[in-house]
Amino acid sequence: MAAHNIADLQAAARRRLPGVVWRYIEGGAEDEVTLRANRAAFEALHFTPRTLVDVSRRSQKVTALGMPFDSPFGISPMAPLGLSRYEADIALARAARAANVPFVLSTHAFLPLARVASESGGAPWLQVYLPIDRVRAKAELDRAREAGCEVLVLTTDVVVRGNREYNDRNGFGVPLRLTWRSIAGGLAHPRWLVDVYLRSILGRRLGESRTRRDLHDWNDFVWMRAAWPGKLIIKGILSAEDARLAVQHGADGILISNHGGRQLDGAASTLDVLPEIAAAVGERIAIFLDGGIRRGADIVKALALGADMAFVGRAALYGVAAGGEAGARRALQILKTEVDRVLALLGCNSIDELGPHFVGGARSDPEQRPLGAKPTIVRLGGGERQAP
Repeated sequence: MAAHNIADLQAAARRRLPGVVWRYIEGGAEDEVTLRANRAAFEALHFTPRTLVDVSRRSQKVTALGMPFDSPFGISPMAPLGLSRYEADIALARAARAANVPFVLSTHAFLPLARVASESGGAPWLQVYLPIDRVRAKAELDRAREAGCEVLVLTTDVVVRGNREYNDRNGFGVPLRLTWRSIAGGLAHPRWLVDVYLRSILGRRLGESRTRRDLHDWNDFVWMRAAWPGKLIIKGILSAEDARLAVQHGADGILISNHGGRQLDGAASTLDVLPEIAAAVGERIAIFLDGGIRRGADIVKALALGADMAFVGRAALYGVAAGGEAGARRALQILKTEVDRVLALLGCNSIDELGPHFVGGARSDPEQRPLGAKPTIVRLGGGERQAP
């Protein structure tokens, strides 16, 4: 597919989608302060490369949760992907499997886990929410295990739904309601109308679960930890305190996330809180991060500041919306190529060689840490050292 970068895929996706769907994909909560902060945090960091280093043997392969991957990034859960392309979940799952990177299937996907697993060659990771009806929840966990799912990603930052005012302005309700305005937008995008609306949305009740989530606490996580024998990640961590609690309660990993700026507006960018969280939990738990990633350089910055892997959401969605599976593969290929190029230009042969000494700016400068903050601990080949 002819796209030089993720921005090209973004532009192609925008041309293909009706305005109400595009705004749903791109929008953040309220004034979109956090949405903008996610990008600003990456842009504020600069690289400090080394030169005259032999980088002819470089590799970006990593191991996370005991699993080998060809690149240090994965695809975050997004709901509903089916609004952007017919059976987009399968397309992204296939692209991720071909690239040997993880893909997290949303719990609100149009397609069931078993079908995605069957048609993509293996089960993806699965996003879940804390249960109220534990009998029903246990049955869902059993189905996930039967489908071959090895990793659950427990999303915890949707206690109530974020205030996404653009949905009301554009007549895009939850559940989805089509107004004359949205119908007109669909007619102006006939490929989307046929490919998505007529084949996938028509007659379907869409929307987020109305199940109450403001009743949950760590006791519910204890139940899920006991009920699920596989790997369990907590998504929505933004503080060192919660990262420590995740370790104490037996989580295998944490995903530092502010839900793409779509929940609590004014929440910190994920990159800003990463160094403190990495210092707090170090080698004791896998650390993942998403939010605002558009370039391979962003992925490398996150890894340098302590993440084990980075996860992309919209960047992958642009690809699948623009070109289906081919577009998704192109998005992942772009990111992989950019990561390789950045490693070479930094003077690194592997992900293990990265550390905060390769990035500069207020968010990585030790002098800018809050008083009493711990120094960043950098993982290097199974060992660790204190960052300068």
